[in-house]
Amino acid sequence: MRWFWIDRFRKFVRGRSATAVKNVTLAEEHLHDHFPGVALMPNTLVIEGMAQTAGLLVADSLGFKIQVVLAKIAKADFRFDAVPGDTIEYAAKIMETMDGGSLVSVTSHVGERLHGEAELFFAHLETGVVVPRLFKTEEMHCWLDSLRIYDVAVNEDGSPVVRGTGT
Repeated sequence: MRWFWIDRFRKFVRGRSATAVKNVTLAEEHLHDHFPGVALMPNTLVIEGMAQTAGLLVADSLGFKIQVVLAKIAKADFRFDAVPGDTIEYAAKIMETMDGGSLVSVTSHVGERLHGEAELFFAHLETGVVVPRLFKTEEMHCWLDSLRIYDVAVNEDGSPVVRGTGT
């Protein structure tokens, strides 16, 4: 089973930035199990939503040819808890891409309020004997379709990103 901590993309500029949203609802079991009697979105899962938004941005910038894995949370700071009824908006920006990885800055907002800030480092891993392939390419494109990324994704020049291509 795969867990998604984003519901859809709002903006996606290939190789540069992405914005995604997560609607927090009482229908989610983890809200009832984490702190019984106090329904709130655990910040660990908010970080996962940040990482999914940023990780897909980085993986796409590499043409999904190299596996991208969250390797380090360089910093994370939260100002308040997200609760049912909130919509969390994640905004990710690639700060630096090197041979071995990418550094991404991510914020989360609830409405106009800054909810959290993080810097995440993603390792770039070659698929091979030591590192198995984590996702099939077609499966990844189906997930991205369901997140409506191709409805909003553009290249840096503003031209639309075409599903399954590097353009």
